[in-house]
Amino acid sequence: MKKTNPSELARKRRKKRFQKMIRGTPERPRLCVFRSNKHIYAQIVDDQAPRTIAAVSTLSKELASLADKRATKEGARKVGELIAKKAQERNILKVVFDRNGFLYHGRVQAVADAAREAGLEF
Repeated sequence: MKKTNPSELARKRRKKRFQKMIRGTPERPRLCVFRSNKHIYAQIVDDQAPRTIAAVSTLSKELASLADKRATKEGARKVGELIAKKAQERNILKVVFDRNGFLYHGRVQAVADAAREAGLEF
């Protein structure tokens, strides 16, 4: 039987609590961030018509040069810059930031700061 990590349970509890308040619309979609031990993922989602508008991760072809720095703040900054660039190509300037239950610290904060610096508003 698989044991569940208590910190993962706490993250899922936080995520569930915030899901009630955070919704993406066509005018202001949701910027959702997920981090694992090796990679970081960001996607822009319209929740009304459930679809992903743009997605970037450290596994993306555009970030292939980060092979040794994927799980670092530098990799997270690159993901934030690239997701902001892709959003602006689709005329999205304002988003709602969804930290997905993770603490706003470290790599999650690096994605948010880089996206703000690249021109996204949230």
